[in-house]
Amino acid sequence: MAAMQDLLHALLNPSPLGLAIAILLAVTIPIFLHSVVFRSSGLTTLPSILLIGPSGSGKTSLITLFERGTKAAATHTSQTPIAVECSLPVGAVASSDKYRSDNDPTNQTHKKFLLIDTPGHGKLRHHALASLTNPQNLKGLIFLVDAATLSAGDEGLRQTADYLHDVLLLLQKRVTGSKAAKAMKEIPVLIAANKMDLFIALPAALVKSSLEAEITKVRTSRSKGLLDSGIGMGDAEDEKDDWLGEMGSTSFKFSQMEEFDISVEVLGGNVVGGEGPTVDKWWKWISERL
Repeated sequence: MAAMQDLLHALLNPSPLGLAIAILLAVTIPIFLHSVVFRSSGLTTLPSILLIGPSGSGKTSLITLFERGTKAAATHTSQTPIAVECSLPVGAVASSDKYRSDNDPTNQTHKKFLLIDTPGHGKLRHHALASLTNPQNLKGLIFLVDAATLSAGDEGLRQTADYLHDVLLLLQKRVTGSKAAKAMKEIPVLIAANKMDLFIALPAALVKSSLEAEITKVRTSRSKGLLDSGIGMGDAEDEKDDWLGEMGSTSFKFSQMEEFDISVEVLGGNVVGGEGPTVDKWWKWISERL
């Protein structure tokens, strides 16, 4: 009986040491759950969209428009990658939220994502290619082009096709060169044909066909260069690795990239213009990837 009384007395009158331990546990457990469990789940990492394109295509104006909702007063050539936090506009619903109830409070908030701008100058394009080699929660790639400089014979068409060829080939190699190709996440590509407000701009359908025809020339030229130099002779595997699209095909088509789980779409729009920007199709494409 005396032992029972001593036990009750100890429980009702805890020692200072026991009280200190209880307070310490009450404080440290929530901190542990937040720092270890919550952060390790990856929920704090925003999805990202990579913005790529040659110089002068309008990338700086586009990233300013998406971030602030206003056009840029003045633009300049980017020297390093820039990441800005953007939100889907009113009325745009992310693909991950389309099955939520209309009364779900989540639908009242704008879906946020990171838009990563990369330099378009030829000597600085390694930044963009590096982002594709080791993507961080990358949901899609926007390749912005100037639709007013893609007519047959224009230097702009050749440079744009050359850059796009390298980007698509790198994405293709991510799949074919990985031992865990099936586990790799798809990176869809949007070719955003900008400056559609200009009279000399090509419509989206002609932008697509012009780029396909020019990439065919790039692919043929590079293959011939390897043969003339003697590199890869007798090594069919090396030649296949550097061949974009369907091996041995006469003409390149964006549809050939579907074999490597790479979807390519061409959509027109304009960042600036007398009647304001027209980027609804691009916003819709982004929302379907988030």
